[in-house]
Amino acid sequence: MKKDYNLEKRKYIIGGVLIVLALIYLVRLFELQVLDPTYKINADSNAFLRKTIYPSRGTLRDRNGKLVVYNQPAYDVMVIPREIGNFDTVDLCRTLRLDIEDLRTRFRDMKDRRKNRGYSPNSQQVLITHISAQDYSRLQEKLYRFPGFFIQKRILRQYEYSAAANLVGNIREANPSEIEKDTYYRPGDYIGDSGIEKSYETYLRGVKGQEILIRDALGRIKGRYENGAKDIAPISGKDLKLSIDIELQRYGEKLMKGKIGAIVAIEPKTGEILAMVSSPTYDPHLLIGRERGKNYRKLVNDKYKPLYDRAIMAAYPPGSTFKPTQGLIFRQEKIIDLNTSFNCYRGYINGGLRVGCHGHESPITLKPAIRTSCNAFFCWGLKSMIDRRSKYGSPAKAFEIWKNYMVELGYGYRLGVDLPGESRGFIPNSKFYNKIYGEDRWSANTIISIAIGQGEILATPLQIANFAATVANRGYYVTPHVVKEIQDTVLPDIYYQKHRPSIKTEYFNDIAEGMRMAVIGGTCRYAQFGDVEICGKTGTAQNPHGRDHSAFMGFAPMNDPKIAICAYVENAGFGATFGVPIGSLMMEMYLNRKISDNRKYLEDRMLTSNTIMYSGVKKH
Repeated sequence: MKKDYNLEKRKYIIGGVLIVLALIYLVRLFELQVLDPTYKINADSNAFLRKTIYPSRGTLRDRNGKLVVYNQPAYDVMVIPREIGNFDTVDLCRTLRLDIEDLRTRFRDMKDRRKNRGYSPNSQQVLITHISAQDYSRLQEKLYRFPGFFIQKRILRQYEYSAAANLVGNIREANPSEIEKDTYYRPGDYIGDSGIEKSYETYLRGVKGQEILIRDALGRIKGRYENGAKDIAPISGKDLKLSIDIELQRYGEKLMKGKIGAIVAIEPKTGEILAMVSSPTYDPHLLIGRERGKNYRKLVNDKYKPLYDRAIMAAYPPGSTFKPTQGLIFRQEKIIDLNTSFNCYRGYINGGLRVGCHGHESPITLKPAIRTSCNAFFCWGLKSMIDRRSKYGSPAKAFEIWKNYMVELGYGYRLGVDLPGESRGFIPNSKFYNKIYGEDRWSANTIISIAIGQGEILATPLQIANFAATVANRGYYVTPHVVKEIQDTVLPDIYYQKHRPSIKTEYFNDIAEGMRMAVIGGTCRYAQFGDVEICGKTGTAQNPHGRDHSAFMGFAPMNDPKIAICAYVENAGFGATFGVPIGSLMMEMYLNRKISDNRKYLEDRMLTSNTIMYSGVKKH
């Protein structure tokens, strides 16, 4: 009888397939039972409840040790959906002071994966946030009646002062994209949303801990597993010491009430920001608790944009506060010396072009030009540089040299302040003008308004204050920053390094003397107080949308500077009208801790005046 070799082969093939299938099942079983923790997690979840312990967020204190931002406990009602048993809905609503429809809406939103991408019936979910201490106490007593429910303690921010809102920032719940990017966060966790809270988030947030609780067969909590031996203690976030003086900050916000604009005050030698006021502002208490969302929407829709930090985000024409930069560049490039004079026939007149000026002596040299804020002097200086083909070859090449000096002086790029959202302002380059006018088809007269801080030039109040600090230091600045110390941590090197423009120190001395002359007998006379040697420069920036902006830049004392400042008030007219008084009052308050009696009238005028009516934005 012949063997059926095909049948013999088929037997081996079938046997091989069965062996392979058996191996696949064995490997899969090994993965599920040994490698995959899912079953263990599910088993553990029946016996244990692992509760996250949130660390205390780092506190914020001002430069003098005054507490500015601290923590308060908050309580969230959490649920594990699959563990929810029968419970008295009316009793729960009465305990938490909710109506039944509100509770149903919260459950629907929790289960809606479009709103809660982290939803799982097996994991802990946030049902109600920020219940009061009274509601917490009532619920805690009855919690055994509500299977699947538990209370999660969290940390919320509290503010000692109703000030510095944009600077310190606020916290909010992390959104899905932030949760995906950083495994630290889970749905319902809080994250820095703006200001210091955002830029120093990783220092402030700390490290979470964990508490393991034992359940009985009915899911009720019976105590801590191994008496807490397996618990992980949280690590508190790092405390920050700010560079700001909170009392100076509050004073600045009072002076700016009823006005749109900003104040930035810097300690020149260190780059530490003493005050950073943006106006209009808001009370930081509005963005904590259960009303946060509603209040945030109101602030977003406010026509005056209180959430917009004008101190670092707004880019303004610097006006005549820009003129000292031109004096430095012209000296360094040997376009002028201290004896160089230019005529001013009520302005700069060249060909058919005229830039107006006010009455003062003529011809005029550099220091008196700063004292009187002469437009013509700096226009003639720019023309002498940009149109000097014998030295530079073309206006474009001369302008690139000019632009590079401006960058060295802190304009045109972000300074690197330790806050989110800083604007770079705007300093054009030669390509910018080549694109508009054509290559080698423009000259100094084409762009003459930049000599006096107009035209395309834009700067932030921070950049203007930083330039004042550079003059105060006679030729260097330290990157401005709002955090002075981080607990047990050294600040980044950038906040210690000195940035030195390639302009000689002696030229900065000349500018400082011109700014002192402006206070003694020029456009900044209102800036003087007591026997302190104040140096200043006004700025009246033209505004195509309404009244001119009022600006002031200064520092004091002249030879041992403790404070440099920029005050910028939108739609407020001449620099001497609002910029100078506000800037000088801030300096006096910082240096003397009070305002002298003979200047109380000036303080009262600033505290009670309102310039918003000239802003073009309708009042509410």
